[in-house]
Amino acid sequence: MQVMAFNHDGVVEKRDQREDGQFTVKVDTSCPLFDGLDAEQSVLLTHGDSVVSLGEGWKVTATSGDLISAISCESRSLYGVQFHPEVDLSVNGKQMLENFLYKVALFKGDFTMEDRHQKALDYITSRVGDKKVLVLVSGGVDSSVCAALLNEALGSERVIPLHIDNGFMRKGESQKVVEALSKIGMHVTRVDASQDFYNATTEVKNSKGETYIAGPLNKAVNPEEKRKIIGDTFMRVAQREIEKLNLKADEVFLAQGTLRPDMIESGSAEVSSVADTIKTHHNDTNLVRELRALGRVIEPLSDYHKDEVRDLGRQLGLPEELVIRHPFPGPGLSVRIICAQEPYICDTFESTNQLLKSIVSGGGSESEVVTSSLKPQEVPVLKQIQEEKKIRATLLPFKTVGVQGDGRTYSHPCALTSTDEKPDWVQLFMLAKLIPRLCHNVNRVVYVFGSTLEKEYREIVPVLLTPENIALLQEADGVVNKVLLERNQVKCIAQAPVILFPFGEDEGSTQLSIALRTIITNDFMTGSAAQPGIDICAEAISEIAEKVLAIPGVKRFAYDLTSKPPATTEWE
Repeated sequence: MQVMAFNHDGVVEKRDQREDGQFTVKVDTSCPLFDGLDAEQSVLLTHGDSVVSLGEGWKVTATSGDLISAISCESRSLYGVQFHPEVDLSVNGKQMLENFLYKVALFKGDFTMEDRHQKALDYITSRVGDKKVLVLVSGGVDSSVCAALLNEALGSERVIPLHIDNGFMRKGESQKVVEALSKIGMHVTRVDASQDFYNATTEVKNSKGETYIAGPLNKAVNPEEKRKIIGDTFMRVAQREIEKLNLKADEVFLAQGTLRPDMIESGSAEVSSVADTIKTHHNDTNLVRELRALGRVIEPLSDYHKDEVRDLGRQLGLPEELVIRHPFPGPGLSVRIICAQEPYICDTFESTNQLLKSIVSGGGSESEVVTSSLKPQEVPVLKQIQEEKKIRATLLPFKTVGVQGDGRTYSHPCALTSTDEKPDWVQLFMLAKLIPRLCHNVNRVVYVFGSTLEKEYREIVPVLLTPENIALLQEADGVVNKVLLERNQVKCIAQAPVILFPFGEDEGSTQLSIALRTIITNDFMTGSAAQPGIDICAEAISEIAEKVLAIPGVKRFAYDLTSKPPATTEWE
């Protein structure tokens, strides 16, 4: 939209106010894009630059407060939107796209999912020929659908399913993987490669193109290095297993359940030459890209999104419990342990804490900035928060990954605490949307159970991938998933990562903290945190907090309130 406006005598400017998350926009229902829709629409906005004026023949067709959200030049059939109509957080986005495709572009819509199923089968048979395929299976829906698709295309005698236990699985997870896939007739080879991964290193290029050795993994702190070490080690272990099976490497293809979002977030040239790397996926490292360039990798799902993979899985006859299973990252719990050896204190740490205080308590030199950035529906809620003075807000001194303006950010999480015994989730979720808009060095907001955090925190507990930390997260993860299962909450959410992070609160503390990150999404490109009492049982979250805090070694329990964007699903 911005390029359209700029190239037709419009003006685009960087504004003080960002929009990263779900907002209500007012639309012109006479515009073909919004035909049949209400005048107010909930959409996902992710931008810092804005169109501020238009050239001749153009008109504004949607606004978010005083910001332009959509434009059109109907005489030339040109339409632009600032928001993302393709994602779940744009509630009627699919209808907008349908309006464009059928009422503007005059498409017929005769393409079906069955066409894509057959296309995937044809892709496999044409690429593989008479060779065999080794498929890496994690037990998640992506790799399971990939394996089932290969099985249908080639037959079981030519498909070799391999499960590599990297040492970062959930408790008993590897055995469950083998059992689940055996139920659909696949005999999985399980490999315990935990020591390979724990001590692994790999070559990595820095921003200047210089090569260096990253690792070993058990001492790695940088999230990108961790992912690249794990991804390359997966490939090396797979190569070793091929040789053990007396298979010739040049006669075997490697198959992966890589999806379109994996490629996009990895900044893969397969999908874009200019995309920013949000995070490197373990199945799209440099080594995988080299194998891909040599024609050695089969990725029949690389044009699919998660909801489409689930539909395909049902067509292939996979069990429903496998199709709806929550995603679990290939690197496992290693990317759910926030490793750090020293605190991260940005240049604006102190001033941001002052701004946070102004947001939740009112007053201060920043009060005008806060007031001018509010949406109409936020005004009464924030006024109540400031009058009650029950909520505290403070930065935590480490980094988590986010996605803001389609680029990656490594920024501070903000911790909210309250003097109330029971959290007011409506107030907390409103603040989680407002704070990243005003504090550009915050990409994640969490509610921390327990007493209020009153001071400025500048210390962390040093964390690495030690056996003790892995075991602590495995125990907490087990507690969370047991409660969600017992209270029948698993189907309420699409994903529920449990994270270990380096906050001990007290000086000299060796205790660590645990966070729960619930996500509601279908497309897995965007999503919203599940709001207790509305999207997920509030009593379940309280029970989880109580049981996690009872685990020896756990200092605090946090609930992630942030949508995606500005935060990613995973913290690393």
